Amino acid sequence: MIDYFIDMKRGYVILDHPADMGIEAYGKNLKEAFEEAAIALNSIILDLTTVEPIQHRKIEIKASDYEHLLVKWLSEILYLYDGDNFVCCEFDIEDLNPNFLKAEVKGEIFNNQKHQTKLDVKAVTYHQILVCENSERGLVRVFLDI
Repeated sequence: MIDYFIDMKRGYVILDHPADMGIEAYGKNLKEAFEEAAIALNSIILDLTTVEPIQHRKIEIKASDYEHLLVKWLSEILYLYDGDNFVCCEFDIEDLNPNFLKAEVKGEIFNNQKHQTKLDVKAVTYHQILVCENSERGLVRVFLDI
């Protein structure tokens, strides 16, 4: 059984799944859905209200399709946290097509006195991945290994 949490102020739903946690993110297009997925990922890891957009990082990703691009995008956000101790709070995707994503992310260096962590996300998976778009909405779904 999958439980879920909906953040009515944002464009995402957190899906609880045994040993995993899922994200369904949506927006008026895929660009917004990818941005909301990144916000959802970081909201699982820590309290985003404590993160300030003090510094920025540029991200460019190449992939064979939107599904691989989504996993690589979220994996890069996770790496910034795990590898560089950089916590993101704002995401601006400047360019998105099936094979390329270019974005600027804003945030700050992790400070355990300031930032309270929630869950440890190990990896972004391809389990039940979904990327779709119609004329009204973009939607993505991805599961995280917790």
